[in-house]
Amino acid sequence: MADNHRENLRTDSPDSRADVIFGRNPVSEAIRSGRAIDSILVAKGAKTGAIVGILAKAREKKIHVKEVDPKKLDYLCSGGTHQGIAAMAAVVEYKELEDIFSLAQERGEAPFVLVLDEIEDPHNLGAIIRSAECAGAHGVIIPNRRSAGLSFTVGKAAAGAVEYVPVVRVPNIPSVIDTLKDRGLWVFGADMGGEDYRKCDFSGPVALVIGNEGRGIGRLVREKCDVMVSLPMKGRINSLNASVAAGILMYRIADGR
Repeated sequence: MADNHRENLRTDSPDSRADVIFGRNPVSEAIRSGRAIDSILVAKGAKTGAIVGILAKAREKKIHVKEVDPKKLDYLCSGGTHQGIAAMAAVVEYKELEDIFSLAQERGEAPFVLVLDEIEDPHNLGAIIRSAECAGAHGVIIPNRRSAGLSFTVGKAAAGAVEYVPVVRVPNIPSVIDTLKDRGLWVFGADMGGEDYRKCDFSGPVALVIGNEGRGIGRLVREKCDVMVSLPMKGRINSLNASVAAGILMYRIADGR
C-alpha cells in the first residue's frame, strides 16, 4: 500500500505517546524537515528499495539507526502500515555543548554538568533530567548510542524539565570529558568504590558522571574522571538506583556552590 503524505503518529499507546512517526514518506519528510529525531527503527530484512535512501539520509544527519523485529514496529505503530520503518521523534531539540556554558554564563554561575554514561532506562533519564533542573545544573550530556534518548517517556518522567535543561548528545563520552576538563571543569565519577561524597569539595566548575544502571561507569570514562565518589550504604543492598544516586549527589554539589 502506498504512503500518503500525512505524518502518521501513534497516539493510542498506554502512555498516550505521540512520538512514533511511521511509513516511508512520513519518516523521509521528518528527516528532510530537520525535525528532532531520536532514532530510526527499521525492520529486519527491510533494508531494500526506498528504505535504503531514507537510512542514508538519516546517517548523513547522524541519526542513530536500529534494526528491530518487525513485531516491535507492529506494536509501536498500533498495527498501522509502517512499511518496515519508523522514527522515534525527540520531545525537544537536542542542544549543543556551548548552550550549557552559555546558560551558566547567563546565570553568573560556575558550570555544573551531568554526564551520563549509557543510562538506558528512559524513566531513569527523565528522573535525572528533572533532578538536574531542580538542583540548578546547566545541562545533561548523553551518548549517541546505547543510551535512552529524549523520547515521550523521558519527557513524561522529566515532568517538563526537558524544556529548561539543555540535553546534548555526543558521539564519544571520553572525548567530551576531555573538552570539559579543558574548559576548567573538575570531573567526579559516581562509583561504589569511590571516596565518601561527604568529604569531597564540589565547589567551582563541576561535571558529575553517572554510569549505566548495571555496569556502572565504563573503563575509558572512569580513567578520565578526576575523582571517584561514593554514597555510603548502611543497609543490605549495596547500591542505589542510578537516578536516586544522581539526585543525592547533585544536591550535595548544589550545596557546595
